[in-house]
This record gives sequence, C-alpha cells and structure tokens, in this order.
Amino acid sequence: MAAAALASESAPHIPVLLRPLLAAVAPVEGIWVDGTLGAGGYARGLLEAGAQKVIGVDRDPLALEMARDWGAEYGTRLELVEDRFSNLDAHAGGVAGVVLDLGVSSMQLDRAERGFSFHRDGPLDMRMSQHGPTAADLVNSADEGELADILFLYGEERASRRIARAILRERALEPIETTLRLAGIVEKCLPRPKPGQIHPATRSFQALRIAVNDEFGELVAGLEAAGRALAPGGRLAVVTFHSIEDRMVKRFLQAKSGGGGGGSRHAPRIVPSPAEWELKNRKAIGPDEQELAENPRARSAKLRVAIRTDAPATPADRKAIGMPLLKGDR
Repeated sequence: MAAAALASESAPHIPVLLRPLLAAVAPVEGIWVDGTLGAGGYARGLLEAGAQKVIGVDRDPLALEMARDWGAEYGTRLELVEDRFSNLDAHAGGVAGVVLDLGVSSMQLDRAERGFSFHRDGPLDMRMSQHGPTAADLVNSADEGELADILFLYGEERASRRIARAILRERALEPIETTLRLAGIVEKCLPRPKPGQIHPATRSFQALRIAVNDEFGELVAGLEAAGRALAPGGRLAVVTFHSIEDRMVKRFLQAKSGGGGGGSRHAPRIVPSPAEWELKNRKAIGPDEQELAENPRARSAKLRVAIRTDAPATPADRKAIGMPLLKGDR
C-alpha cells in the first residue's frame, strides 16, 4: 500500500475514545498489545503516550500492509502480527496493557470490494481475514430457521423471520451475490425509515458480519487471552459499538471481579473464585461533546477498563456472560 493511498484515506479513521482511554490507563509504559490494529489509531496513540513497544495484532492482511507504511517511523517499537486477537497471548506475555476495539473498521466499510457496506455495491463478502466462507455462502446455504436466528440474536432484528423468508424466496430465483441486492431484499421487508433512523439493512448486515467472523466467540476468547497475557497490574481497555458486545464485556468483567451475584434462597451460594480483575470504573465511559462533534461514529461507543490481578486466568461461562448462542451452540 502506497503511503499516498494511506494518507488519502486517513481522515475517516479517527480512533474513538482515544483521549479517555489513554487517561484511564495512564501511565502508559512497558509493552502493550493492540489486539485490533486496524488503521493503527490506538497503537500510535499508545506509542506517543510512552509505550515502550506495541504489538499490533490483526487478522486483516490489509491492516498489516498499511501498517508497514505508517509504522516505519516507530522502528522496532511496533511489531506486527497477523492473527486473531483470541490468540494474542501466543505472541505476548507479562504485558502492561491490552487494547481491543471491537467491530468493523472504517477502513473495511469504505472499501466496496470487502462487502461490509450496504451503501456501496460489491461482492457479499464481509470476511475480516479474507479467508473462509463469505456472507454470500451463508446467505445462500443456511436454512430459514438458522438465518432468522442469526438476524435476531446477532442483530436484534425484529423482522428476522420475514427477512429470512424473503432471502430464501429470492435466492431460489438467483443466488444473492452482492451487497446492494441483499440490502434491497431487506429494505422491501421493512417500513421506510423516518428521518434520523438507521438504514433498514443495518441490523441484518451487522448480524451476518458477526456470524461470518464469529465475533462473539472471538470476543470471549479474546478477553480470556488478555487475562493470560497481562501481568498483574496490567490494564485492559475495550471499546465497543454494539449493545450486546458491551453487555458481554460488562458481565465478563463483573463475573471475574467478584461481582457475579450471590445466589438465592432456591439455590446454594456459589463460592466465588479469586477475583481476576479489578474494575477501573463501574460504568462505561462514553464520548464527550467534543468527540461527538469531531467524530459522529463515536455516538454508540463505550469504553470499559479493568486492571489484572495476580489470580490465575480461568475460562468464562459463555451463557452466563450473555453470549447469544444459536441452537447448534447451546
């Protein structure tokens, strides 16, 4: 990727909640892992705030290709790794901090050929890693019940069954291969949006993207991996844009900080495991007015920060932390 090309696309890639994140994890020092490197906003922010080194992990080869251009100025202080963030502890241990910025990046949305956007026509792809089954494969092979469950559980789409039936009806005529065709099918199933409302296809595209990339499974595994990679006293900062993801992060940290509940008169009290995390803030941190003015994309963003204790890392109960499970996963 030429540096000029990167510069021409740099404006939309504003790292959300970077200022409050750096304030919440201060002082920034030692080795950090940016588990969702993307366009590099958090990695650069950490390096400029005092991190000795940042290990940038991303499963998208394009993100790493771009980082080789902008990262050259940091030399050996930036290490690039192509992998899922659920494997981040395979590349780092005893680190001072881990940052995770969940969901799809502006860099991916802006490229029609990646198939994430319902505003631009392109192949119905949606793969972050650019490997494995595509969204088109899922849309054209899943049965009606599976499609409806994905749309409802991953996208909170109330018209999931109506949309799933329409997809099966349309794919019987011709395979659904492009983003705009799928968006058109979904639009016909829903009322015309009022001014200020989201595009009718927003929830369906979100749900399919999450399913294609196993984003909820990756999130839980990534939080567990962060627990294994961090040194005692190390910071974890997670930025979410989706209510389900934020709820999962909240419950994960609560359960592993001794705040998972105390039983009832109908069930014995569960003896809690040693707390693995100390919550930096009880409530999520959101954007202030200045950030909303600078970056409207931040409106749904939430930041949660926790500090690692010296307790051993243990697996999480997926169901208990609110991870949506399809029938085959229950």
